[in-house]
Order: sequence, then structure tokens, then C-alpha cells
Amino acid sequence: MDDCQALNSDTNSELKHYALTPLRLLRGLACLVVYLSTAFMFLVYFSPVAAVFLRLFSVHYSRKACSFLFGLWLALWPFLFEKINKTKVVFSGETVPEKERVLLIANHRTEVDWMYLWDLALRKGCLGCIKYVLKSSLMKLPIFGWGFHIFEFISVERKWEVDEPIMRKMLSTFTNPLDPLWLAVFPEGTDFTEQKCIKSQKYAAENGLPILKNVLLPKTRGFHACVEILRGSLDAVYDVTIAYKNRCPTFMDNVFGVEPSEVHVHVRRISLEEIPVSEDECNTWLLNTFHQKDQLLSDFIAQGYFPNEGTEGDLSTFKCLVNCTIVLVITSVFAYLAVFSSVWFKVYVALSCAYLACATAYNFWPSPILDYVKGLLSGKKSS
Repeated sequence: MDDCQALNSDTNSELKHYALTPLRLLRGLACLVVYLSTAFMFLVYFSPVAAVFLRLFSVHYSRKACSFLFGLWLALWPFLFEKINKTKVVFSGETVPEKERVLLIANHRTEVDWMYLWDLALRKGCLGCIKYVLKSSLMKLPIFGWGFHIFEFISVERKWEVDEPIMRKMLSTFTNPLDPLWLAVFPEGTDFTEQKCIKSQKYAAENGLPILKNVLLPKTRGFHACVEILRGSLDAVYDVTIAYKNRCPTFMDNVFGVEPSEVHVHVRRISLEEIPVSEDECNTWLLNTFHQKDQLLSDFIAQGYFPNEGTEGDLSTFKCLVNCTIVLVITSVFAYLAVFSSVWFKVYVALSCAYLACATAYNFWPSPILDYVKGLLSGKKSS
């Protein structure tokens, strides 16, 4: 059985781990406070308007508003990664068009892989419409869990008999081709570790499947459900492969800017016509795709890079600063209103927090009034 490999290039001896200096520590803590406070203010002030009131009349325009606001806040993270922390993000593979409706499949090397998809989405004008299939425990995170719910992330228990009806119900609401969508799926179902890799290899050997060294065997049923339901409304599927130098970062490594020194993101655009319709053939296609991904990562370990680098340019520092300023000004105004203005703003914030907590806990979204009226009328006709 092949040994599981660490996704660190052998050619990166000159790239050293950044020390956690007092300056990095203070800067990271300041950034964390800013990100949490801006997220809180955006959620409690904008959610009742964009995600509740607008949704009573139009799901489409509600999603457009949420996407715009979410994109403003989310752009702070690529700014942190690339401009403040000086992490080098290298894109390779194919240059994909802007503003497509896509399903993304990616390897899951560490707890922050999903954050680096934001760097690609920002460059493609789709940052605010990115959604994830994520484990349900993340919905319990303070503040961020509220955001995951408002922006319609799909939470799963990683038990298909429980997850299937939830996924299909959520996916069926994403079929409007006019709604912007980047839906990210990590078919491995969990982040990569040596222990999980050994277990995956053992299962593969017992069932006559490929022995993978750099990724885990993908779970196929969730991916097939996504393709089956969304096929008619998607422009493409993006196969994204992520690798790091020197070592895989944690969330706090990102906050303090000590790792990673480089992130390499390889993108392959796949037409929906290339993906089989039948479940068995679709499952085989996904397995073959991860076999190719495993080889791509082996080549990265040996060579230190993915093929065809340089497909995306650098972020504009000026645009990043303008966006950051806008977010900070809005947050400052909201904070002033909540603390120093009328008591009604305090009541508004309290009611908004109560709604967000309840809606997240009970997985609730308001239905458009017109749909409700149609339901009443159809019920009267049937009776």
C-alpha cells in the first residue's frame, strides 16, 4: 500500500515559516476584532431588510442584495491574505470566464481550503454568491453560523440517509439560472490527515478502487445529487486543486499571517456534457477525477508548482483599500447608532439577533407572500 504524502513541495527550502512576532500577534488580533465586528453589524442591520423583507416579495432580488452585501464583507479576507499577510496565491490551469453559474469540487487538505476559493471568486466577480456544503456543527459558530444560514449554505450531518432530503430540498431552490451561484463541494467529506488517508487506502484496497496518496476517496452521492438537480442551470463544473508551501495552515495561522507562504490553486473547467447522467457512471467519473487530482498533487510535491501557472493577475490594492474603507465606515455608523442613538436602534438590534438565532437554529427562511397566497388558493380549490 502506498504511503500517504504530505502536501509540501520538496523545492521550497528557501521559504521559511514566518515567526509569530509581537507585531503579527497584535495585527492578527486587531484583524480578528475588525472581522467579527463588521460581520456582526452587517448581519444584524442588513439581514432583516435583505434576507427577510425583500424575500417576502422576491427570492431573486433578496439573493442579489445578500450577494452584494456578502461580497463587500467577504472581500476583506483576500485583502488580509494577499495584501496584509503577503501570502502568495498562485493560480494555474485554465482561465475561467467571469460570472458563470458553477459547481466547484475541491480537495480538502486543511480547515481553511474553502477560504482560498474566495480569492478566485473575487477575481471572477462572484464572491458574494459563493455557497458551501458544510458540516452542521459549523452552524453553531457564534456570528458566522448566522451568516452561513442567511447566505444559504447547505449543512449536512455526513449521514446520507439524513442529508439526502435536506440537500435535495436546498438544491431545488438554486435552480433559477438568473440567481448567481458558486456552489462549493468537498467530496472527500472531511479534511485530509495521515490516519484518514490510511483508512481510505485500506477501504480502496478491499474494494478494488484506486489507492490515493494525497486525497481521500470521494463520497459520490452528494456530488451526484448536485449535478442531477442543477445540471440544467449551470454553466460548468470547476475542478479545483489546492496545495500549500511550507505546511498546511490553520485558521489562526491565516489570522496571524504565519502560514502559508504560498497557496497554489489549479483550476480545470469541465462542461456539464462531459459528466455522465447515470449515477453509477457519474460516480466513476468523480473517482477518476480524484485519481487525476491525486497525480496532480504528486507532481506538485515533486516539482513545487502546478502546470500552466499565471492564469490570474494580482488583486488591486486600491480596490481592496476602497472596499475595506466602505465596510469600516458602514460598521462605524452602525455601531454609533446602536450605542449612542435612539433606543429603537437597540431594540432593532436585539430583535434582529433574536431572529437570526432562531432562524439558524430551526433552519427557517421566509417564503414570498405570493407563494403563500398561491398555496392558500390551491388548497381551497382542492378542498
